[in-house]
Amino acid sequence: MSAPFYDPLITSTPVSQPFADSYWASTQALPAGLPPLTGTHQTDVAIIGGGYTGLLTAYYLATEFNIDCQVLEANQVGFGASARNAGFVLKGSGRLGYSAMEKRWDLETAKGIYQEFSQAVSRVEELITKHQIDCEPQEKGYLKVAHNLKALSQLQSAAAYIQNNMASGTEFSAEFIEADTFRQQYLNHHQAYGALRLNDGFGLHPLKLLLGYKQAVEQQGVKIHEQSCVIDWIEENGKHRLITAKGELIANKVIMAGNAYSPKQLNQRIDDKFLPILSNIIVTEPLSPDEIQQAGLLSNQVTMDTRILKYYFRLLPDNRLLFGGRGAVWGKDASNPIYGQRLKLAMDKCFPYLNRKKVAFNWTGWIAASMDDMPHVYGKGGVGYSLGYCGAGVSFSAQAAFRLAQNIAGETLPNLPLYNSPLPSMPFAKARRLGQWGYYHYGWLKDKFG
Repeated sequence: MSAPFYDPLITSTPVSQPFADSYWASTQALPAGLPPLTGTHQTDVAIIGGGYTGLLTAYYLATEFNIDCQVLEANQVGFGASARNAGFVLKGSGRLGYSAMEKRWDLETAKGIYQEFSQAVSRVEELITKHQIDCEPQEKGYLKVAHNLKALSQLQSAAAYIQNNMASGTEFSAEFIEADTFRQQYLNHHQAYGALRLNDGFGLHPLKLLLGYKQAVEQQGVKIHEQSCVIDWIEENGKHRLITAKGELIANKVIMAGNAYSPKQLNQRIDDKFLPILSNIIVTEPLSPDEIQQAGLLSNQVTMDTRILKYYFRLLPDNRLLFGGRGAVWGKDASNPIYGQRLKLAMDKCFPYLNRKKVAFNWTGWIAASMDDMPHVYGKGGVGYSLGYCGAGVSFSAQAAFRLAQNIAGETLPNLPLYNSPLPSMPFAKARRLGQWGYYHYGWLKDKFG
């Protein structure tokens, strides 16, 4: 388990913080660090954050629009959420379902968002293919498992809604899978009442994907400065002066792409407007082919359940089971082993045969949620950001980066709430962790008793 690490609501900077002791880092060596920004430099667009969003925004600015840009990474590429996540390429982001989107806005808006999420998955696939990124993509399919009878009914309705209103006439599909079929053909999940399957999600190695993006950006001649945390941001005379420990980058425009790893105080446009949430992931020791059969792990499609405090899992290429969920509320408790132990107990309830298997890796990482449960990719006056993926940023970050680059280049974005509204403020922002603590208790009771 990694040592206590960066808490974006407490710690001022992630500089020199340790990397996660993750399964991904054990299977992919990190390249030598890049030098920090030194001296004074100028660029058209400065990008703060060297994760998926920041790197791909730089990529699209360079390749699609021939716009000069530089990336400032506070730690090293591979430190943040882009290398800590579960590697789920999902069609979706935020917490809103499509029928809820229709109720909040209208059907055409929900369809437009569905198409953006679909394009995000396709965009990741295209980048992997174009740049020959060896990131171990697995078989396609995203399984959403009903954990009780009420959730079962909701999933049946969701499958019909998506198929009738969103996927009709496209290559995408949504199907409902009965419990017996699910256990016999997919996963012998002992708490499954049925499942919804979307046909275009998949799993991959997130760190290898990130390093593939980094290489693609470097091939465009874009400078990436590591260990270059922005400690002051001065806006004057239509320019932005980004001050780091050893240098200064003067830019015409700025993109904030740190998501949950954004420093506590970066810019008033995002400060106190998101909630960093800890995710916790365990990975088992390898399973033999016989153990996989005994456990009923018949598919390695990415899977998530319908709990408020969700569990997510998949069988990895080397026959380990990855199993994730929510972690501690406060960052100071991130390394408490009780959270990994709770995940192991939850995994054993889903797949009782695995109670004899040991956990080989356990790590944590921050995701970001917005007040209105949806991501915001927003730009105005030469400053843009993408925030609030709520744990589904592996795919949507690619679409968000493309839209950010379009915005910076002066192109008109689709007229969707994802793009035309800034992050809403969080009421009682200083007490948001207490609110999260209360919500977790509510979610635990709701998940247990329906």
